[in-house]
Amino acid sequence: MTSTSPDTRRRLLFLLLMVLVGLNLRPALSSLAPLLVRVQQDTGLSPLAIGALTTLPVLCLGIFAPLAPWLSKRLGAERTLALALGALIVGLALRGIPPIPLLFAGTLLVGAAIGVAGTLLPALVKRELPGSADLMTGVYTMALCLGGALGAGLSIPLANLLGSWQASLISWSLLAAAALVAWIRLMPRSPQAGGLSPPGGSMRQLLTQPLAWQVMLLMGSQSSLAYIVFGWLPTLLQTRGYGESEAGWLMGASVMVQLISALGAPWLARLGRDQRPALLLVLACVGTGLWLLLQGPYSWRWAGVVLLGLGQGGSFSLALTLIVLRTANSRLAGKLSGLAQGGGYTLAAMGPLAVGVLLQLDVGLPTVTTVLLLIVAAAAGFALLAGRNRRLDVDDDGRLITR
Repeated sequence: MTSTSPDTRRRLLFLLLMVLVGLNLRPALSSLAPLLVRVQQDTGLSPLAIGALTTLPVLCLGIFAPLAPWLSKRLGAERTLALALGALIVGLALRGIPPIPLLFAGTLLVGAAIGVAGTLLPALVKRELPGSADLMTGVYTMALCLGGALGAGLSIPLANLLGSWQASLISWSLLAAAALVAWIRLMPRSPQAGGLSPPGGSMRQLLTQPLAWQVMLLMGSQSSLAYIVFGWLPTLLQTRGYGESEAGWLMGASVMVQLISALGAPWLARLGRDQRPALLLVLACVGTGLWLLLQGPYSWRWAGVVLLGLGQGGSFSLALTLIVLRTANSRLAGKLSGLAQGGGYTLAAMGPLAVGVLLQLDVGLPTVTTVLLLIVAAAAGFALLAGRNRRLDVDDDGRLITR
């Protein structure tokens, strides 16, 4: 009988922890969207204020993501992730406490925590599982999608069961607490103090590389669509005439479908010389799915749900996979992750805010749909650049180059 080697056990343990942490990085965002109508009715917030509530966490993802490499260098990646999970628990609890300012403060803290944790994980995957980092990123993305689906699908039932939307929001802190306990007890300990990997180029050098900007813009444009769906799809569906529960379940089903393409997209990306065909395919699914749900025949709504889910799960998985494919080591992956997710999510925050402004101006659903399809087109343009087979590396003189 063969025994499992310590390295294999370490990798399996890290994989399980990665999935548990990933499960917590989307319910904080997706659980609020189905409750927005109730929140607006109870608080009297304007559509613009509700738009700010959906934009704030995404903006914080962008603002705080670049802090992850800095904190990791000083505290270690493992302790930094534990700190982020602790902040996530506090933020989730604050969102359900009655004064309205605490709703916004908790949402801000949630965004900051997810920004740091989400930036660290791709670099940790590159460090712990270097031989299959792209495929394991798909597993991590699948966990994100499952968490998003649970947040969207269970939000209304939890509010009905627990008696209020506040209690529904607070309940997600229990899952985050379980992840924090597991991470503290079982997290991998790197023999390298503080750092994630061998030295790489500086952030200043990274900013001079067009490839880094291309990955960031792709991340930002496709994430903008994702957070518009998280923040506004149930409201847009209700505007079209769907009931509150049905709108929430349609969104939840779409996010659940993301599990398939989140796991499968990195395998699809390995079939060609680069990732452009795979990226264009999933973005085409996003555009078609959005049109079917918002403008297409009612009888085609489930086709729209499936296509939107396949497209968004695949596009997000591939965008994260590019971070590890476009870098030569985990230190560079951490820096590119900070830039791509920091700058990308800051751009992505403009999407939910723009939809809030459009609804405040009482524009019709066809106009909103057109705006969403224009974002899909922009993402496709950036995909043609970022999807090429190139990689950031450090030459013998310590300079950052694109190979």
